[in-house]
Amino acid sequence: MIEVKFFASIREQLGCAQLCLPLPDGACVADVLQAVEARTGVHLAGQHLLAAVNMAHVAMTAPVSDGDEVAFFPPVTGG
Repeated sequence: MIEVKFFASIREQLGCAQLCLPLPDGACVADVLQAVEARTGVHLAGQHLLAAVNMAHVAMTAPVSDGDEVAFFPPVTGG
């Protein structure tokens, strides 16, 4: 089971802060995103998203394992 957390505008679009999802062995962050879209019916893949696995920034191709925490959030800007 993977714990998936959503922050900022992603959380607002989905209407929830987190989900727990089962994923097959060999899954990557992009697979997690696809599972989130399938579960929620909200298309996120076209947006520029950042991802983290266990609080470390990663690419969408990074592997995930059972028990990992995956987070999605929009890029942050500031001044």
